[in-house]
Amino acid sequence: MTGPYRRPECAGFRRPGKLAWVTVEEAAVYPAHWEADVVLSDGATAHLRPITPADAERLVEFYARVSDRSKYYRFFAPYPTLTRRDVERFTNVDHRDRVAMILMVGDAMIAVGRYERLDATDAEVSFLVEDEHQGRGVGSVLLEHLAQAARERGIRRFVADILPANHKMIDVFADAGYTVDNSYEDGVVHVEFGIAPTGSSLEVMAAREHRAEARSIERLLTPRSVAVIGASRWRAKIGQTLVRNLVLGGFTGPVYAVNREATAITGLPAYKSVRDVPGEVDLALVAVPADAVAEVVLDCAAKGVHGLVVVSSGFAETGEPVGRARQAELVRLARAHGMRIVGPNCLGIVNTDPAFSLNASLAGTVPPAGRVGLFAQSGALGSAILADGAARGLGVSTFVSAGNRADVSGNDLLQYWRDDPATEVVLLYLESLGNPRKFSRLSRAVAEVKPVVAVKSGRSTQGVPLGHTVRPIEAPADALDAMFRQSGVILVDTIPEMFDVAQVLAFQPLPVGRTVAVLGNSGALCLLAADAAVSAGLDVYGDPVAFGAGASADDYRKALRAVVDEPAVSSVLVVYAPAVDAPGGDDVAAALGEVAASAGKPVVTTFQGQRGVRGPGGVPSYPSPEEAARALGHATAYAEWRRRSHGKVPRLDRCDAAAARKLARGVLSAPDTDPGAGTELDPTRLRDLLAAYGVDLLPMLPAPTLDDALAALSELGGEVVLKATSPRLRHRPDLAAVWRNIDTADELRDAWATMARTLADPAEAGFVVQPMAPGGVPVSIRAWEDPMFGPVVSFGLSGVASDLLGDRSYRIPPLTDRDAAEMVREVKAAALLMGYHGGIMADLGAVEDLVHRMSRLVDDVPEVRSVELDPVLAAESGLTVVNASARLAAPAGRQDWYTRRLP
Repeated sequence: MTGPYRRPECAGFRRPGKLAWVTVEEAAVYPAHWEADVVLSDGATAHLRPITPADAERLVEFYARVSDRSKYYRFFAPYPTLTRRDVERFTNVDHRDRVAMILMVGDAMIAVGRYERLDATDAEVSFLVEDEHQGRGVGSVLLEHLAQAARERGIRRFVADILPANHKMIDVFADAGYTVDNSYEDGVVHVEFGIAPTGSSLEVMAAREHRAEARSIERLLTPRSVAVIGASRWRAKIGQTLVRNLVLGGFTGPVYAVNREATAITGLPAYKSVRDVPGEVDLALVAVPADAVAEVVLDCAAKGVHGLVVVSSGFAETGEPVGRARQAELVRLARAHGMRIVGPNCLGIVNTDPAFSLNASLAGTVPPAGRVGLFAQSGALGSAILADGAARGLGVSTFVSAGNRADVSGNDLLQYWRDDPATEVVLLYLESLGNPRKFSRLSRAVAEVKPVVAVKSGRSTQGVPLGHTVRPIEAPADALDAMFRQSGVILVDTIPEMFDVAQVLAFQPLPVGRTVAVLGNSGALCLLAADAAVSAGLDVYGDPVAFGAGASADDYRKALRAVVDEPAVSSVLVVYAPAVDAPGGDDVAAALGEVAASAGKPVVTTFQGQRGVRGPGGVPSYPSPEEAARALGHATAYAEWRRRSHGKVPRLDRCDAAAARKLARGVLSAPDTDPGAGTELDPTRLRDLLAAYGVDLLPMLPAPTLDDALAALSELGGEVVLKATSPRLRHRPDLAAVWRNIDTADELRDAWATMARTLADPAEAGFVVQPMAPGGVPVSIRAWEDPMFGPVVSFGLSGVASDLLGDRSYRIPPLTDRDAAEMVREVKAAALLMGYHGGIMADLGAVEDLVHRMSRLVDDVPEVRSVELDPVLAAESGLTVVNASARLAAPAGRQDWYTRRLP
């Protein structure tokens, strides 16, 4: 693939209308934040970064490997070599008007993309990709990153001239999702397109990311050959365990043992280095001391290994700087040479597909082949998790233990499992979230086609285990829980509960409603089961059917068949209490399995004290009715989420993101402002910021003195309010910080004197005068930028009670219309908006619209670190924003930005 551009010796010619290029002395600082590890379309990784003068020799070597045909497409003429002047010009850029990005594999450049500014808004873009690497999605990745860099530099449009025969380059532009204008003149195709992100371009990027990351995981889980580096002759060593588990597990490909000292291990010949292995190696299991791992990575790169599973410890989990440095170097080396890493400090990976029978792990017990994909960050808990699944008879399709999760994460596995036909249920044990915003997007896409069940440890403290190189989430725990619900993820509290839910989802159909029938041979247990079902959010059908302790298997068969044939019944909970001298109920389990297999409705059972899957139809069993009902309740709630419409992101009028961004950048660029520390917006700019998103803030005039207050009354006219805006005084339960219905100077003097005497100094209290607002229910809308989540929005009723009780709802933008509607209605005090005890029916549509506008503001303008509207008076028709505040700061950069990159 080669991109458009002119001959190098003509490249410096300044056409009419072009900006003059800056000199190297005037060049911008090297933009390190443009560097990125990326996954190509074949699943391999590469490193992208801006070019530097030190790349001169690398550029010459790269150009020598490019075919004459590709060079012709690039320069529109034969151009076999680069002159010294060419090399100097191409490697000395200003990272502003002249930008170049190179793609590296190891120490070799495989592609370069660049743009040259033509005027204030347009730039000419070009690419050159080494022939051996064409067709790997390189051009698309370069275009995404060049466009993001150009947007940062104020460029709005790319242009290019392409030879008609250069179909690959034409396709790169046409398939990018932008609106492309083509014209043909003088034997050249001229292309122009705006580079602002669009819905189409973001969809294209997400689809490419999905395919590439899924392919990278597929390469790890479906190796044709495996090498164990650090294989040991000693049974107690992990290197011996890895070899034994691969061989005894029946791996279908060759297994190679690598050990510097041994000649044979467990009957396999041993090689001193992976480089010495005679055949190809797709996957390497690394079990050597931590300080030797870097050398192993380089050996694997030279051998052409596709991926690494590093079980070695001694990395970031130690909490020591040397361990963190080793881990960073491990990731850097592996990605630079095209490899993904599972680990380090991990248990390993498993693929039960008979075509591979891969147990590349330290786990002694592996569940049979099944429908469940399982991801666990903890290596320590991984073996216990697998053993629990195996004991229940819950088969897995694939299993990944990520350990320190230095590279491969739960997000990568979600990309893979979404389209994996062998996986019907996804289970996640998460200790941290490296990119919650991306997790929310990916898990929602998966949950729409197959259930996702998650356990998130540390939800109450938002703590991060040693070894996980992510920042803690600053958003409240309720916001994290809301993100899971918004994404359709079934969030549970414990690992046993995760498996309880999985038993229903993996072996039973989804319920079509909330009505559950309860039957069994114990009246007491049936009543307990009915109570548990109600607690789980289910509706019990009629009275529980209890037919006595002496009920036979045939009695169960007939009773179950009768209730599943009842149209009003959506699911069945069966309880069984064996008599003292009765067998274990195998005949009853068989009868239930027989009926359940053809019922078309989920059936769960309680065989007292027994947990797992029973009967030929795979009927889930639980030790208690409470556990059975809870699992069924989760499955029912998920089925409802999946059936209902999730809404659409609405179009909003009066939203001017460009004006808001201009205002924010103007404020932060002021000489007296520290962009990193941020600044609170003054009332005038705050009003302008909100107005850019169609939000009118009730006028508010500062009144630090009585004369100022009297002047404000004269200016505003009519009835006014005198109030204190200091955060410590607002929302006082006795409402002493607000004096309403003032319409004369004497009333204002009286209010001023009283509030100044009972509250605080007027200047310290932040006295202001406002017009008297129409009545309404006071609500509060907050939105802010979390360093991990990105934008978060919350809603609640305004006041001390809501804050003390934590009665707020949360969502992650972008919000659909359904998200906003649910958000407003799910707070416990929502009844106050709906005529509670004779109150008004608030205009919920107006409230939802305001939630959307604040959500859109923080999503569109990352400089808005926080914004709060409190109170907002929601009337029967419309609303009034009485008070607001906003803080701006330099954006830290979101992890789910407009380019594909690995964290």
